[in-house]
Amino acid sequence: MSDGEVYDYVIVGAGSAGCVLAGRLSEDPGTRVALLEAGGEDSQPEIHIPAAFPALFKSNFDWDLLGEQEPGLGNRRLYLPRGRMLGGCSSINAMIYIRGNRADYDDWAADGWSYDEVLPYFKRSEDNERGADAFHGAGGPLRVAESRSMHPLVDTMLEAARAAGHEHNPDFNGARQEGVGRFQLTQRDGWRASTADAYLRPATGRANLHVIPRAMALRILFEGTRAVGVEVSRDGVVSELRAEREVILAAGAYQSPVLLMLSGIGPEDQLAPFAIEIRERLPVGENLQDHCMCQLNYLTDEQSLFMATTPENFELLESEGRGPLTSNIPEAAGFFRTRPGLDAPDVQFHFAPSLFFDEGLTAPSDHGYCFGPVVIHPTSRGRVMLRAPLPDSKPRVLCNFLTTDEDRASMLAGIRMALEIAAQGPLRAVERAPFSVPESDSNQDLWAFIERASQSVYHATSTCAIGSVVDPELRVYGFEGLRVVDASVMPRITRGNTNAPVIMIAERAADLLAAGSGATAAAGVA
Repeated sequence: MSDGEVYDYVIVGAGSAGCVLAGRLSEDPGTRVALLEAGGEDSQPEIHIPAAFPALFKSNFDWDLLGEQEPGLGNRRLYLPRGRMLGGCSSINAMIYIRGNRADYDDWAADGWSYDEVLPYFKRSEDNERGADAFHGAGGPLRVAESRSMHPLVDTMLEAARAAGHEHNPDFNGARQEGVGRFQLTQRDGWRASTADAYLRPATGRANLHVIPRAMALRILFEGTRAVGVEVSRDGVVSELRAEREVILAAGAYQSPVLLMLSGIGPEDQLAPFAIEIRERLPVGENLQDHCMCQLNYLTDEQSLFMATTPENFELLESEGRGPLTSNIPEAAGFFRTRPGLDAPDVQFHFAPSLFFDEGLTAPSDHGYCFGPVVIHPTSRGRVMLRAPLPDSKPRVLCNFLTTDEDRASMLAGIRMALEIAAQGPLRAVERAPFSVPESDSNQDLWAFIERASQSVYHATSTCAIGSVVDPELRVYGFEGLRVVDASVMPRITRGNTNAPVIMIAERAADLLAAGSGATAAAGVA
């Protein structure tokens, strides 16, 4: 084996977490870092144009998973996109910068992960154009900016929400989360700012960092209970990359559990049928959590994002970094408690100056707008399962949306809140006709609509959770030199879009790795 195949750290996945880790760990010139990515470079123009991200769905830049039949959604199978390129999901997402609620982290009840303990890592990552304060940082790698689109239809929707009694909130990541207002976005000068842009690109000139695209990790290599490398396929050629310190899985909430299971770490009911030798029985792939969304869509005669791809708008983006093409589509939000007794919001709204239906797989053919509830504190639990013992076989994913009374109550109340907002004067004044809404406000019609219109918001988490699969330092129980650093380690999903929390997790993990805490994680220790 050549010297170029031996590293201190081998990171699997150049997504939201992997790019952060690669950038931070390679700051030490004496540390050799390999970053593997199954996809290719993030060179496609649609990756960088904010409003163009739906064009990436089902392309070569998308893992393009199809979920299992969902019992809570009339046995529909859901589209589950994941970024397959440098930057991962941060190169294909809606660029929304939301940390979640203070209660999310405090409820994890994990050493080192309370809100007060993780806030410095959020701030360290941030280059917020509002400047630094008690909640925000400036000068970090990740640009966090106001929308450069500021679409008037979004202002109308927010006006209607305020007319329905919801207070304005200028900063969902500040002292309080509830209310309605505009998102801040991971954009710089109107363009997408992925983790590849923010963390990886500034580090690519370092001699100690090797970024290896189009490299599919096949399995983790072990010597006894120590992870010592990764078997990789590159252009059909299988080789080994050795890790003298640690192997780090940052492949996301679907692929990290798959790689663990293929390597013999997981539940017996997943490994035994494929004759995979069991190294450690851990609940890998279980506890899957995601956010379920149901959007109301209306037609309007007002100008929306439909037909925004004009030469004039491209020129506006290129020359001034503003205009409709800088829109992330869901430009604004609301966070609400749907019933008494809740200590934090259970529903989030996205407000978009565009039609968004059919899981985003059908392009709009008319002017419109949409908004609706997302269940952000779900009690339903799903699972990621092996489909076959082949590394490139897409996993079976059951989100199990809306299968508990609590989740169903939140979604039903959220739909009623959306209908109330839609009925306010500001939106009545611009509505031409309903496009995709319930037939009536009866429970029967509301549920019929929820079952046919609900979808994932692509926020999969918790399949290698702290306390069950990894310890609070993200080390896989029972092994040395093996960690997971991505959304899968969240014990419980955060209340809101998950990209910012994943970046925070990777920032903290970089410190844990630099501290050299590489002892074996005792199996089964919570």
